[in-house]
Amino acid sequence: MTQRHILTLNPSKSRAAAHRAMALAALRADSSLSVRLKRYNDQMAKARALEAQEVAL
Repeated sequence: MTQRHILTLNPSKSRAAAHRAMALAALRADSSLSVRLKRYNDQMAKARALEAQEVAL
């Protein structure tokens, strides 16, 4: 029986990418500018924290 090797992404890397995507979506949302900016900054902070955590490992 042959074995298949499946490549998996680093979970924190994919989560950081998801947070970046949510940050960009927040900018396009139908909300006030202050709300969109706050959501963007919150999501980007999470993405940066995950990327920093990945580098520290």
